[in-house]
Amino acid sequence: MHWADVIARDILEKDKNPLIATGISPTGIIHVGSLREAITGEAVRSAIKDLGGNVRLIYLIDSLDPLRKRYPFLPEEYENYVGMPICQIPCPCGKHDNYAHHFVQPFLDALKSLKVDCEIIWTHELYAQGKFAPMIDLALRKRPQVIKILKEVTGRDLNDDFSPYNPLCRSCGRFTQPLLDTYEYPCIDYCCKCGGSGTADITKMDGKLVWRLEWPAKWKIFGTSVEPFGKDHAAAGGSYDSGKRIVEEIFDGKAPYPVPYEFVQLKGVGQMHKSTGSPVTGMDAINMTPPEVLNYLFLRVNPQKAIDYDSGMGVLDMADEYDRMERLFFEGGCTDCEENSVRAYSIAQHNVVPEEIPPQIPYRHLVNVVQMSDCFEGVMEILGRTENLKDLSGEEVQRLRKRVECVKFWLDTFAPEDVKFSVSDGIRPEELSEEEKKYLALLSDALDTTEWTPDPISNAVVEKAKEAGISTKKGFQTLYRVLIGRTSGPRLGAFLADMEKAKVLERFRSVSL
Repeated sequence: MHWADVIARDILEKDKNPLIATGISPTGIIHVGSLREAITGEAVRSAIKDLGGNVRLIYLIDSLDPLRKRYPFLPEEYENYVGMPICQIPCPCGKHDNYAHHFVQPFLDALKSLKVDCEIIWTHELYAQGKFAPMIDLALRKRPQVIKILKEVTGRDLNDDFSPYNPLCRSCGRFTQPLLDTYEYPCIDYCCKCGGSGTADITKMDGKLVWRLEWPAKWKIFGTSVEPFGKDHAAAGGSYDSGKRIVEEIFDGKAPYPVPYEFVQLKGVGQMHKSTGSPVTGMDAINMTPPEVLNYLFLRVNPQKAIDYDSGMGVLDMADEYDRMERLFFEGGCTDCEENSVRAYSIAQHNVVPEEIPPQIPYRHLVNVVQMSDCFEGVMEILGRTENLKDLSGEEVQRLRKRVECVKFWLDTFAPEDVKFSVSDGIRPEELSEEEKKYLALLSDALDTTEWTPDPISNAVVEKAKEAGISTKKGFQTLYRVLIGRTSGPRLGAFLADMEKAKVLERFRSVSL
């Protein structure tokens, strides 16, 4: 049974109307690995819905979090904003409401493209609405008990002046320590190291809970049933362990069903971090891979297994695997080992699959075809030489268009140089040896009567090389030089089949004279 179905069944035994929570702190560039939490949450939501459950998925944006330091990708002037809430820091590009919105918007666009069915909630708005006030009040009144729990869970000593709540200084705009002995609901005084002082109202956006208190406070506010989160939070003594005790012993609530997940690593780079930036953002991943294929990448393995994301040739491998699982879903015949992957295909469509298998144009084939035309109509014309595209529905055409757009983006950004080519104007006859000219003349005559499909073309290419007295390798190199000005390139049979037969023969004969 697929891991999402296992979780869905477990949840529905405890809660008939479950709420799934996911979230992010948009303090920097959001990389492709951050998609795992949202996709995991959506997979569970889809599986619960498939079982008939009334389920809700929320996505919490921690917009009141402070900017902890000036990251390398930020201008020098952002040194002045360190310590301030990211919802109150100016947008780096000037096009968004604030710093948080700037960094999270591309990610929200990614979620929309992936069809993650979630409600977006900004935590700074929750503070402004007073939603956190009851938990802040309890945390301040039960502060000794909070300290005791945190010491027992983490094993770390906490100062007696530890505060679960940090007010915002009105003078410098940064979080500061409160004067704990002044607390009288709903106000607490503070004296900031900047020299400013004042009073914070916990029913307003005048401050925030520290992370180990804020997380369980969210569970209490929403009655969270299940939540995916990174393995660092799931470690012994981590924030889930402390949150579980805080929500139960301080807030009189329940901890959610935990779904810890391993990190996504970028092949050849390692773990990605928002604070340092990443070569591959969430939108990059979506732009180079159709949403359903990207969903499948994350859903095919258990969340507790690491994923090596390969933005190079791995993109083609993943698309090929997705297409194979699609065929197995519709045609059957999968092995026991493939059952979960086939189920992952279904969940990747949010359990809404086509009535019949869509036409499949392999990604690898499109990589060649896209480089032979500068528009979608041209791509369709080329594909029409080897594929039956006459009866495609509008939805199927859009699926193909999306794949073409993704391939183009991949070629422009992350594709290895050795897969890129352009059909050249050819070479002059004097640049070829006599044996190469002989080969091209023999091949032209043979191809004139050969079925214009990959396998017969490939056979002719090999046979005529032998007849001309040159090696197969030499024959291939000659053809690539004539066609794309290089000594290597795409699979030759399929490449030639995509081209107009008359133009190919004309080019070969023009240089064989």
